[in-house]
Amino acid sequence: MISVIVPTYNEEANITACLQSLCNQTISRDEYEIIVVDGNSKDCTCELAQVYADEVMTQTSKKVGGARNDGVLRARGEIVATTDADCIIPPEWLEIIKNDFELHDIVQLYGTVYPIEEGLKHKISLMSANTFSRIGYYTRALYYTLGCNTAFDKEAFIRAGMYQCIDAGDDVEIALRMRKIGRVMLDAHMKVGFSMRRFQQFGMMKSVYEWLYIVANGGEASGYSYSKRNYK
Repeated sequence: MISVIVPTYNEEANITACLQSLCNQTISRDEYEIIVVDGNSKDCTCELAQVYADEVMTQTSKKVGGARNDGVLRARGEIVATTDADCIIPPEWLEIIKNDFELHDIVQLYGTVYPIEEGLKHKISLMSANTFSRIGYYTRALYYTLGCNTAFDKEAFIRAGMYQCIDAGDDVEIALRMRKIGRVMLDAHMKVGFSMRRFQQFGMMKSVYEWLYIVANGGEASGYSYSKRNYK
């Protein structure tokens, strides 16, 4: 079984579309479970999620990394996959994850992203991010393992210490520990639809600068509003 972990906080505008896409996968619904980990939403996120998810639980750990960790510890699957509540998941996503773990000796798998919103600027931005990801992977300089599109061998993930509970960069940092245990693999066919809403709100350059700043400072936001995801 594959367990899909979706952290949420006040995502009533996005959660239904995300979970509907997760329910519309090419593998059988009994081959995977969906666990929504909610950080005490003040809107109808939980009520909407309960229609589609196998479990909706309340987050107990801090930050978005902690929410994912909470879900993994509850998961029944030997493989755990993570995505975000504002993403749209293509139908073949879980089948690709299942096949890659069956065919390859890996502990972590990650993929690429494409914009949900229309616009050439968004396409160019994420095309650049995907190119950066490929260069990092093939040079072994950086594993750009975004939390919206990654999967783990559950036992190896727990053994590595799971996600750090920090403001940003937890999804990239985890790969540094996972590769000490086994192989981390990029599959460019493993794609998710990525929302550009934060980039639209704060601006692409400012958002990237703040993310890099936080990663460089050990994951602490130091007042940056973009990176303070409102998870517990």
